[in-house]
Amino acid sequence: MRAIRLSVRPYVYALAIVLGAVTLTGCDNGSAHNKVLGSVDIAAGSSTSDANTVNGAVNVESGAKAGDATAVNGSVHVAEHATVHDATTVNGSITLGAHAIADDATTVNGSVTLAAGATVNGDATTVNGKLELAAGAIVKGSLTNVNGRIAVDDARVGKGITTVSGDIDISGAAVVDGGIQVKKPHGGFFGLFGGNSSVPRIVIGAGATVNGPLVFERTVKLYISDAAHVSGPISGAQAVKFSGSTPPTS
Repeated sequence: MRAIRLSVRPYVYALAIVLGAVTLTGCDNGSAHNKVLGSVDIAAGSSTSDANTVNGAVNVESGAKAGDATAVNGSVHVAEHATVHDATTVNGSITLGAHAIADDATTVNGSVTLAAGATVNGDATTVNGKLELAAGAIVKGSLTNVNGRIAVDDARVGKGITTVSGDIDISGAAVVDGGIQVKKPHGGFFGLFGGNSSVPRIVIGAGATVNGPLVFERTVKLYISDAAHVSGPISGAQAVKFSGSTPPTS
């Protein structure tokens, strides 16, 4: 039941967003921060409460502060040095600029990208999309997806990485506390627990550190640099050691 709860959570969250968006009080195109159609823009250096739109993007400009930044069909962009509570969308990407801060970052169909020095105080979650952390970025909670590449480059994750079908690339002086888990695909309601049939490729590069267990419930290709630091046990896969900057291509 743990695996089912993990996979369903983003979809339930998305449904709540949709239902909430439909019933937003005073939601019209005349409200600067609360729209049905069109983008919501929070001016640089300003401060506001929640910023919501159904069909459009939410753009929180440099140095601005906002409450929740929520879209349904559209992206959420938090520019450099800006701060929001939860950054959430259903069909769209989430990007945090350099040194931006969000409490959580959640989407269903779209990527989550953290630029250099950006911080997510909780979890970064998508279902179908990439998760990418640039140098100095921090996710204090977990990184979770079903499908899509996960890249942690000289960044930090506090509570582990979980995927079903995504490739994982941990590089530079990255630190992942809480280990790595690749879950077994499950069929079911609306295909919520599905994943593609390709074999995930997991690479822990030179200088990278993973603290915690590496648990693989399905076949993966696991490559660990001889200059990496892996402190936990490995179950479900046989690691291939490599030297140099890149692992074998096969």
